[in-house]
Amino acid sequence: MRALLQRVQHASVCVDGKTVGAIEQGLLVFLGVGKDDDVIKTHKMIEKILKYRVFSDADDKMNLSLKDIQGGLLIVSQFTLQAETAKGLRPSFTPAAEPKTAKLLYDEAIVFAKQHYSEDLVQTGEFAADMQISIVNDGPVTFLLE
Repeated sequence: MRALLQRVQHASVCVDGKTVGAIEQGLLVFLGVGKDDDVIKTHKMIEKILKYRVFSDADDKMNLSLKDIQGGLLIVSQFTLQAETAKGLRPSFTPAAEPKTAKLLYDEAIVFAKQHYSEDLVQTGEFAADMQISIVNDGPVTFLLE
């Protein structure tokens, strides 16, 4: 499983011109599910995201987590994070999970985040939809977690 975290001032996801998820200060998480991923890996990833210290404290050091600041969490499925790009000029998506499995684990990530964080602060994209993402990256601060 791969998660691309972006610290944001605000972010939103639209599908067919309609906003399906939006947050203010917090994390936009692009989540890519791989063939070898399972529920245990999904839970560990969400736990890490919730506790990952990427927000500044009073001394301007990255010592605060999403939980510490009670920021928004916008989780968007993105199978392209699983692309194999080492060879050639076209990505291979062989490492990505099949859509049925990916959706189950994406949904599980959302449920787990809502149970272990705050249902009101967790927003989502729409699995397998053509989404338009609007973002104001704060920093910019971006991390790839595997």
